[in-house]
Amino acid sequence: MEHLIKNPIIPGFYPDPSICRVGDDYYIANSSFELCPGIPIFHSKDLAHWKQIGYAMTTENGFYTDANLYSGGVMAPTIRYHKGTFYIINCNFGDKGNFIVTAKDPKGPWSQPHYITDIQDIDCSIFFDDDDKCYLVSPGEDKEQDNNRAFYLTPYDIENFKVCGERKKIWNSAMRGAWAPESPHIYHVGDYYYLMIAEGGTEHNHSVMIARSKTIDGWYEGNPANPILTHRHLGWDYPIENIGHADLVETQTGKWYAVMLGVRIIEGQHMNMGRETFICPVDWQRGWPVFSKDTGKVETTYQADPDLPWCEESENATYVSRDDFDSAELGMDWSFWGTPSEKYFSVENSELRLKCLARPMTRELLPVSFAPKTKKDENVAFVGRRQRHMDFSFEISMEFNAGINEGRSESAGMVIMQQCNHQYRFEKSCRNGKQILSLVLATTKQKGLPFMPGYESETTESILKECELEFDGPVILKLEANGQDYSFYMGQSADSLTEFYAHADGKKINPEEVGGMVGTMLGMFATGNGNGSDNLAKFEYAEYRGN
Repeated sequence: MEHLIKNPIIPGFYPDPSICRVGDDYYIANSSFELCPGIPIFHSKDLAHWKQIGYAMTTENGFYTDANLYSGGVMAPTIRYHKGTFYIINCNFGDKGNFIVTAKDPKGPWSQPHYITDIQDIDCSIFFDDDDKCYLVSPGEDKEQDNNRAFYLTPYDIENFKVCGERKKIWNSAMRGAWAPESPHIYHVGDYYYLMIAEGGTEHNHSVMIARSKTIDGWYEGNPANPILTHRHLGWDYPIENIGHADLVETQTGKWYAVMLGVRIIEGQHMNMGRETFICPVDWQRGWPVFSKDTGKVETTYQADPDLPWCEESENATYVSRDDFDSAELGMDWSFWGTPSEKYFSVENSELRLKCLARPMTRELLPVSFAPKTKKDENVAFVGRRQRHMDFSFEISMEFNAGINEGRSESAGMVIMQQCNHQYRFEKSCRNGKQILSLVLATTKQKGLPFMPGYESETTESILKECELEFDGPVILKLEANGQDYSFYMGQSADSLTEFYAHADGKKINPEEVGGMVGTMLGMFATGNGNGSDNLAKFEYAEYRGN
């Protein structure tokens, strides 16, 4: 029987994949931006089925990220294994910059961060050579050329977590004045060291470039065939776009594969699921890697490697569709927005309980800071999971009696969030002593990029529909999404729902200007909208179904 690897191998908002192999086991680490816990870790034996086994960054090892734009925090990790220890290097834009964490088991626990105070470059990567020497490679400003960037190699003492040699420029980029040369990885294959990078930005013009050198610190010569992988030439309506940010792995039988990020577009240039993890086979020809030989593009399916043990999907499920909150702890599918620094949530009596914190779900957007923060951000009472399919449903059961606190109504319910302040909220609130159910649309016009000077934004909220709830007790809220066609339902029981609002436009919360940095989160929230209280929203279950 022929088995197929189906792309994306990790669907949903799991970008910037980095991969390593230890024996017969493969591990991938992904970016998580402002979600907590941070840096999800996946495991596979067949490269087709991936199961999340943990997180590298948790409150137990001091992880902090603020809930600001949703596109800050941690991004572009590299995972490597050397002599019995796993290493992840990453940058936390909401805390103290570059750091390394270690673990004997990738499930965790991972160590406290070892901060790299003398290298401030983004997308810093780690490499162990055959002689056990360790190096960091990173992009940085090229002072010899105006408005350009280059890649630098720095010897590193991994035992004491400190730089131990001179930082040296080893390459600039494949294209002169390339936009966003980043995400470097070094490999030693045969007689050459290879430096693989991304160029063009993480959006439509994303690409994979490569160069090589006979010595680790020599000047790297670019592949004349660059880019070795991109989809930017396939047009603006190709179903898989933004391909780039790749990492290579060799199987135990000597074959090669690459993982990379990409997006599946939905009804035009709309990337609701954000950047996902894809894979393709790699062949080596005349001293260079050839990605997806014969077609040169990432395909939706590949024949699985017959030399690897095939795992049935039921044995290696990537997510749980329904959560009745029977466990004392939340499952790995769930994430917070920002690190919880106060106890605003609990799982008790088969219920997820969220306290009405003061912070609303939308507020003024502040530019992403690339410097460590001295004041921690306040929490937002939100728990969510990733959209993984183009067509899906999301259903929750909520018991909540909204009150008025200092003239402001509390609210709680379901939120569909793509980037910050781009969201639908299906929420219950209070007005004139009555419980009101509303569908609210929040969108934001942005000027510039949140990472650049001069960033400005303006958020607009509109109520698409509201009505008085005519019953007490739990209410079932459901979203059914068919591509960008969103319909919302409500009722007292799951088998007797009525249509609340039909044909809302999913593109409204995912305009092209949002880009592909993050993906849609489907979640539950509670807020005092400016004034906090101890009032609780209680959720009996949450169910996600992909079609």
